[in-house]
Amino acid sequence: MIAKPQASLFAVSDHVPLPEKLRPAQFDEVVGQDALFGEQGAVARMIASGHYHSIVLWGPPGCGKTTIARLLSAHSGFHLETISAVQSGVAELKKIFDTARKRAQDGQRTMLFVDEIHRFNRAQQDAFLPVVEDGTITLIGATTENPSFELNSALLSRCRVLVLSRLDGAALERLLQKAEAHFGKALPLTAEARAAICAMADGDGRYLLNLVEEVMDAAPAKPLDVDALVRVAHTRAPVYDKHQDSHYNLISALHKSMRGSDVDASLYWFARMLDGGEDPLYIVRRLVRFAVEDIGMADPQALIQANAAKEAYDFLGSPEGELAIAQAVVYLATAPKSNAQYVAYKGSRRAAQSTGSLMPPKHILNAPTKLMKEIGYGAEYAYDHDAEDGFSGQNYFPEGMAREAFYQPVERGFEREIAKRLEYWAKLRGKRG
Repeated sequence: MIAKPQASLFAVSDHVPLPEKLRPAQFDEVVGQDALFGEQGAVARMIASGHYHSIVLWGPPGCGKTTIARLLSAHSGFHLETISAVQSGVAELKKIFDTARKRAQDGQRTMLFVDEIHRFNRAQQDAFLPVVEDGTITLIGATTENPSFELNSALLSRCRVLVLSRLDGAALERLLQKAEAHFGKALPLTAEARAAICAMADGDGRYLLNLVEEVMDAAPAKPLDVDALVRVAHTRAPVYDKHQDSHYNLISALHKSMRGSDVDASLYWFARMLDGGEDPLYIVRRLVRFAVEDIGMADPQALIQANAAKEAYDFLGSPEGELAIAQAVVYLATAPKSNAQYVAYKGSRRAAQSTGSLMPPKHILNAPTKLMKEIGYGAEYAYDHDAEDGFSGQNYFPEGMAREAFYQPVERGFEREIAKRLEYWAKLRGKRG
């Protein structure tokens, strides 16, 4: 059983925001992170063993990163120092480290919580290495960005990354119930508005409680419906930073939805990126890449459609031009898929790199000079248009290199026809040696 920390550590006055008032004072009040606090969860095991090692908490806004840091400090008995990477620099870190060393001499260990640790540059992150290594501090970093992209590998190797989930519907409902217990009455919302306020929160518990506080401050005479709720609380901008992790997550979702031929999911992720402020031309560039990587010769029109969307957007601008991009998304998502030419390209590159010194066979080389003719350039070249069926069957690979079949078309779309052509030529080549 996890012991409760001292409640006084979490005492708050009436003027503080509702999320701070309702911040969990013990581990079993944390919602939505059962994977960490269950019997085999990483945090539960840490508490049970009494070994508090440095960790990085990675998760979306409002999922409980700060709360977990405070609870770990309170439960472990460590002195807690809290800083934000946005407002702090190396000078402040050195002061904290010096104080932690003096504190350690008196038998008191230090836990340092660094909010938005990804905001520190590489040199600033390096400052943590010796003090984490020798145990001067136990570091708890919090980030909304992928640590593998934003943190030094040396620092990551000294920490364990714990992934926190966005709060699901059940977790958000528990927060609503906790707020109702705090106010001593039900929230003045219709059933539809109660569902809508959770949707507005988009998995962010702190934002949900801020919305609740706005609703309670409004003191409506009757329960708010969805329209009234929107007027009172306003709507939330999508959680999306086109220069950070969510940018790559959403374009990956769009790409894989199109690859999976799910046109509705593809349109959804396309709309999410537009709502987040993504540059439509960035999306079109990815559509062009998708057309040649995931469709290729299964539907050669795919590349034309993707480029046409770019031209239409350039001509119409926003928002009219975005409909042309949506059309391209629909076309690509519903087109037959093949990565055969992509695989063939990569295979040919590997072969070229391993056989880069081999010369072309002499019979396919031009011979513009007498000397070149004398040494065999162009000799015995068979002009395909003069051959039966317009196909000579000559070898065009370098001498000393076995013929390789890089391109293997699939039985989908136009590649069915290409496969028939390749099979026909292979038979003729075999007949003519």
